Amino acid sequence: MPRYLIREQDVPGYSPANHHGTVNRRLVSAANVGARHMELVLGTLEQGGGALPHAHPGMEQACYLLAGTAEVEIDTPDGKERFAMQPGDTCFFPEDCMHIFRVTSAEPVRLLVFYSPPYAENPERVRRPAA
Repeated sequence: MPRYLIREQDVPGYSPANHHGTVNRRLVSAANVGARHMELVLGTLEQGGGALPHAHPGMEQACYLLAGTAEVEIDTPDGKERFAMQPGDTCFFPEDCMHIFRVTSAEPVRLLVFYSPPYAENPERVRRPAA
């Protein structure tokens, strides 16, 4: 198999921290293709699943919705944004902006998540709201 061809079924799934009802597959990373400046994750989120409030210090994130519908909230320096997503939509999370992602469809959500620089599930790259 070519080194730079990644097949979804060949990538192990994992349950990311701070999410529920979610299975991710890290398609492009340092570990499998040597990517140094970006990371691509395929997420599958079941009905009622999503991401709890969190932010990524020093890291930008974009999500492209492939299937299902979702609701997003982002706390930006200019105020809170809230919007619905459908297949074909992309959302952007600026660095260090608190955000929430919720599945609103009965069918699972499938989305591509891009991180720059790479996240790699590093706990130092996530910030949760103060208790």
